[in-house]
Amino acid sequence: MLRDGALDGKVIIITGGGTGLGKSMATYFGQLGAKLVITSRREEVISKTAKEIEDATGTEVLAVPGDVRKIEDVQHTLAEAIARFGHVDGLVNNAAGNFISPTERLSHRAFESVIGIVLNGTINYSLEVGKYWIENKIKGTMLNIVTTYAWTGTGYTVPSACGKAGVLALTRSLAVEWGDKYGIRANAIAPGPFPTKGAWDRLFPEPLREKLDPIGRVPLHRVGDHQELANLAAYLISDYSAYVNGEVITIDGGEWLGNAGQFTPFKHVTEEMWDLWAKMRGK
Repeated sequence: MLRDGALDGKVIIITGGGTGLGKSMATYFGQLGAKLVITSRREEVISKTAKEIEDATGTEVLAVPGDVRKIEDVQHTLAEAIARFGHVDGLVNNAAGNFISPTERLSHRAFESVIGIVLNGTINYSLEVGKYWIENKIKGTMLNIVTTYAWTGTGYTVPSACGKAGVLALTRSLAVEWGDKYGIRANAIAPGPFPTKGAWDRLFPEPLREKLDPIGRVPLHRVGDHQELANLAAYLISDYSAYVNGEVITIDGGEWLGNAGQFTPFKHVTEEMWDLWAKMRGK
């Protein structure tokens, strides 16, 4: 999407950067010239990913294991990033946790686990990196990965809905406060179905996938390609979007709008049925 070298000189931290969408975004940022810091709890995963991205793009990638819920891990990652690259310009809060369950079957610890990663982890990184930017007068850029049910709510993934709603509120709030005082931007992306091996298998296990038909909910009749999301993320983390602040951009093929409309199910009405209906109205 962007020209070669569009992110030259940028140093970007990506949480949950070892797999899935985090890995896809990191890879494209690297192709555009950014130096990368990827972090997650599994050291072997991010170390492998770091080498893959370096080999594919020629950029430098620092892999730092850590838990977004632990502030000392967050501080360590930021310190390692500064020690290696001298500065940090961008932050992508991508780490997440989720599972499908009727809410009444959940324990308080299930809520704590998901909200700890999704909301508290985002808060931890936003505060630590934000304070660093403020202290060093860096007009940094924050990008948070949310979801469309951050504003609609949803059953069966209630802890995630609560956490993502908080991240969306955080994004908009910091965009105003820190944008006004320090020139720091904060935006969000709300992806629809973008299959990843881990999350997709957990949320849509094979026996249920055909019955639930997640693709059938999308007006464009397909899932998203990781490069499409990476394109959007690169734009929002780059200087090309310098006047975009406090925005959440949905990239879901029209899924949430298509399923929010009261009369959208009328798409199943056949032409013959419409003809019959028209004749009935004519009477």
